[in-house]
Amino acid sequence: MPTRRVLLKLGGEMFGGGGVGVDPTVVRTVARQIAEVVRSGVEIAVVIGGGNFFRGEELSQAGMQRQRSDYMGMLGTVMNCLALQDFLEREHHIDTRVQTAITMGQVAEAYIPRRAMRHLEKGRVVIFGAGVGMPYFSTDTTAAQRALEIECEMVLLAKGVDGVFTADPKIDPTATMYTEITHREVLEKGLKVADATAFSLCMDNQMPIMVFNLLVEGNIARAVRGERIGTLVHTPA
Repeated sequence: MPTRRVLLKLGGEMFGGGGVGVDPTVVRTVARQIAEVVRSGVEIAVVIGGGNFFRGEELSQAGMQRQRSDYMGMLGTVMNCLALQDFLEREHHIDTRVQTAITMGQVAEAYIPRRAMRHLEKGRVVIFGAGVGMPYFSTDTTAAQRALEIECEMVLLAKGVDGVFTADPKIDPTATMYTEITHREVLEKGLKVADATAFSLCMDNQMPIMVFNLLVEGNIARAVRGERIGTLVHTPA
């Protein structure tokens, strides 16, 4: 069944193409897929990680204070937001708004849920940056929280693999993919899809998550159309 409003979560590592910084080829591909979805009439908001610049947890393991390193990670997400905004507006003429959880008036709006919803209703893409604005919370958790607050129907969790597997398919060649699984099963089995806080939040509020491969052209549109791609994570009523 097609959806009306979705939250797309993109990993920062993808934006860097596996390296540090922004890979224009990857951002161009993502922007093209998002533009296709917007033109179909679906409202789409985006949360982007910052792992291609800084990962707060890794920096803290190297000796930096965790709070400060997390804030550095949040600033990295904003750079990714601006890159995606540029490609959407310049190449596809899609109106976008970047909203950040840390105030930075020269480059973005402050995060205001009602304003974000109004932008979506007008056909604009809203890109959320700077996580939830607090240390110790990942951008996966940001995606879950924003999706709930702006009343999305589903979280689209874009990965570099086809869905949720029994083990890491890059390490274990015998790993098999689930087509459907519950939030609780993901948590109990310890499957490394997103952090536990994000899954718990979605489970407690009956927010479905579609985990799929972003690198397959057209997959975002397939996901919003309700086609069975990737893995559907949900809690049956």
